[in-house]
Amino acid sequence: MYDTPKFEIPAAVRELAERNVSQVRQSYDQVLGLMRKAQEVVAKSQGAMTQSALEIQAKSLEFAQANIESNFRFAAELARARDLKEYLETQSRYAQSQLDTYSKQAQEITRLMSEAAHKTKL
Repeated sequence: MYDTPKFEIPAAVRELAERNVSQVRQSYDQVLGLMRKAQEVVAKSQGAMTQSALEIQAKSLEFAQANIESNFRFAAELARARDLKEYLETQSRYAQSQLDTYSKQAQEITRLMSEAAHKTKL
């Protein structure tokens, strides 16, 4: 029938978006390094902190890092989208993937918290 007109995203806009993603990633890497150092300091200085709490904290940081990395990959993929269809397909795939990821992460944190509570009762 009729061809739907394509909305082409200009190359200059895609290049700008990719540069922005790169700059934000560099900033994120610096902040992540500082967060890890802060976590090490807290772990060393808080002798009363239980092993379970440290495990939950480490797992939460691991999940946060994985989610941010996923967001960077998503942003980079969006920046490379050549038209609206590709942009929307990318968003849809990402949303579905993140729902699955968040569900698994919540289950893992719940399991760790349950184990911590069980250890406390013993």
